[in-house]
Amino acid sequence: MGPITSFWSFKKFFAIVFIVFAISGEFVAGYYRPSPWRYAHATFYGDETGSETMGGACGYGNLFNSGYGLATAALSTTLFKDGYGCGQCFQIMCVQSKNCYSGNPSTVVTATNLCPPNWYQDSNNGGWCNPPRTHFDMAKPAFMKLANWKAGIIPVSYRRVPCQRSGGMRFQFQGNSYWLLIFVMNVGGAGDIKSMAVKGSRTNWISMSHNWGASYQAFSSLYGQSLSFRVTSYTTGETVYAWNVAPSNWNAGMTYKSSANFR
Repeated sequence: MGPITSFWSFKKFFAIVFIVFAISGEFVAGYYRPSPWRYAHATFYGDETGSETMGGACGYGNLFNSGYGLATAALSTTLFKDGYGCGQCFQIMCVQSKNCYSGNPSTVVTATNLCPPNWYQDSNNGGWCNPPRTHFDMAKPAFMKLANWKAGIIPVSYRRVPCQRSGGMRFQFQGNSYWLLIFVMNVGGAGDIKSMAVKGSRTNWISMSHNWGASYQAFSSLYGQSLSFRVTSYTTGETVYAWNVAPSNWNAGMTYKSSANFR
């Protein structure tokens, strides 16, 4: 096979791979693509103010301050994946119900909480979030974009979609002199995190362990050093470097913004 034939064979192979990944709704050429539509159910919790949705198992705290607002949902255990589902974005559409608003509208929500199992109730009668059910417990304002809230529970179609974020990832610092705990917010692309590492201005890369929700920890003394982070997506495996996120005089309780993000 000559060099010209080899070149065109390579181009053909690359085109086929690109099409396969684009159809499957995975990571393509630096961008996360929507997944296929699947079937589930949705309920809501809290009231129109969304006050009961603040905080949550992902650790995002005040959802207005962290940029998520009321377009949020708690995930059943099947979707939550021990916190690795935190930050993922889902397009949800009301289907096959008289309670759906006209035109079967959809809305996009971010996963910010866990809808825990209720083993005292049947999975088809109140235990909506019991494994292996796929279920969304939405903030009430988000649910009300799809259907009459008096329905209580509705059948939905859903799919993963890219998280459209403004600006870079945000890193909220907690911990003490020998324990650094980082909550990562405003993650774009697939929205989720598989692993992290931190680098001080006087250290090599230090692997961080998953604490809970969207938080990662390192048992190291890093005070007095500017800090950079290496973040790897749970879904795509892509890695992004956020350099010099925090200055050398960083403090616990502060949130520092980076210019780096997934797409």
